[in-house]
Amino acid sequence: MSTGKTLRELAQSRRGVLVPGAFNALSAKVIEDLGFEAIYVTGAGVTNMHIGLPDMGFMGLAEIAEQTGRIRDAVEVPILVDADTGFGNAVNVRHTVRTLERAGADCIQLEDQVSPKRCGHFTGKAVIEADEMIGKIKAAVDVRRCDDLLIMARTDVRAIEGFEAAVDRANRYAEAGADILFVEALESAEEVRTLPHHLNAPLLMNMVIGGKTPIATSDELTEFGYGLVLYANAALQSAVTGMQRALTVLRNERHLNEDPALVAPFKERQRLVGKAFIDELEHRYKN
Repeated sequence: MSTGKTLRELAQSRRGVLVPGAFNALSAKVIEDLGFEAIYVTGAGVTNMHIGLPDMGFMGLAEIAEQTGRIRDAVEVPILVDADTGFGNAVNVRHTVRTLERAGADCIQLEDQVSPKRCGHFTGKAVIEADEMIGKIKAAVDVRRCDDLLIMARTDVRAIEGFEAAVDRANRYAEAGADILFVEALESAEEVRTLPHHLNAPLLMNMVIGGKTPIATSDELTEFGYGLVLYANAALQSAVTGMQRALTVLRNERHLNEDPALVAPFKERQRLVGKAFIDELEHRYKN
């Protein structure tokens, strides 16, 4: 079974499949190694970790495509890719979808914010007209080369026009051909609980640590009817904390031992990046 078909089944299962976000190939390998069934290539993570800027539209297609290709080469599980607004109008979306499909995406997420977009949990968001977003979704559906490539439509209208407007947009996006729906930044536990009752397509719920949406457990979200549960930047936030802790010790004590509470052991790092396999290849091809 292709990774795209696997992802479709995961989304349709409505069992709250946990999907952590990756910002580079090594973070993706860690996620896969721990047994997660799918990976999200996070635009915020790529922007923060590779550009050093906030999630406010600084990432371009080239950056996300490069990381998608590297991650696809590194892991075997399905990958969902954050394509922000599609980097332009519906015609630009065609190019974006072709580029990311070629890079190895199994699902491409498009959102209805005005460009330049901003993190869904920031204030000051604005959205395009629903009809314009519908055109983008149709363009994405039309241009994909493989039916196994899923299109995920995200709406940020909840923060601007309210919950009912978000439900209306999500339903229209499903009618336009979106395979998965993503209503960003719900603001109450009641909204999180009731959203699946209003929509028929598979749903993703984004759990942002410190964000606007109340945190619910995967089991609760499964009970509510969500197919996928996204933790887009849990790995990034924990990586930042880990770096700060280890480097604070180094700064203060002027040395750092192989303390597993602070740094991954040397052997563990080599295991994750497949050093033994490279050694095997060198032996195989040795003259």
